[in-house]
Amino acid sequence: MEKIIYKYDKIIDKEKILNLYNDAGWTNYTKDEERLIKAIENSLMVISAWEEDNLVGLIRIIGDGETIIYIQDILVLESYKRKGIGSNFLRNILDKYNHVRQKVLLTDDSEETRGFYEANGFFSCDKGELVAFVKF
Repeated sequence: MEKIIYKYDKIIDKEKILNLYNDAGWTNYTKDEERLIKAIENSLMVISAWEEDNLVGLIRIIGDGETIIYIQDILVLESYKRKGIGSNFLRNILDKYNHVRQKVLLTDDSEETRGFYEANGFFSCDKGELVAFVKF
């Protein structure tokens, strides 16, 4: 495996984005390609991970950057998981926005997901003093 390069750019080739989101099984995003691309471009921050010309991961943040950030998407190609890319994404975001009081994310509840986020310093609202609400 070549060295992973991290880029801070919101403009990424649409086909590479679609490949990454499809690999994760996030087809609700890829059903409306233009909306997905617009959402990425309108994000507060986007970091992508590359091996040569291959997009292997992406994290995007929404929010005001001062009082709250929301980790909207964090994806790593299945074949690149467990190589530290996701943790590097989170470290970059948490370092950049360390002054922000609220750092929030919602995700699927699985043992793997819980383990990843807890290993990176997050705790679930069901184990703390907070409550989360969602409306679809």
